[in-house]
Amino acid sequence: MANNIKGNRDGDNGRNETYTIPGRGVVSRAQLVKEVEAEKHPNFTTYNLNGELYVKAKPDKSESNNVNED
Repeated sequence: MANNIKGNRDGDNGRNETYTIPGRGVVSRAQLVKEVEAEKHPNFTTYNLNGELYVKAKPDKSESNNVNED
């Protein structure tokens, strides 16, 4: 279970094709979407943008755990 997942903005127009999980390294978007949908990362959810699934943090009061927050 990851508490902090960062999007790498490595796709066209800054899309996240991969994500970095501290202590684990780089994970593909497809793999992370599967893990989030299997509830392996309960603080994160998926969303559909133009027919593609992406990962984002569930809403809370913290900005430090947002996927694209530096």
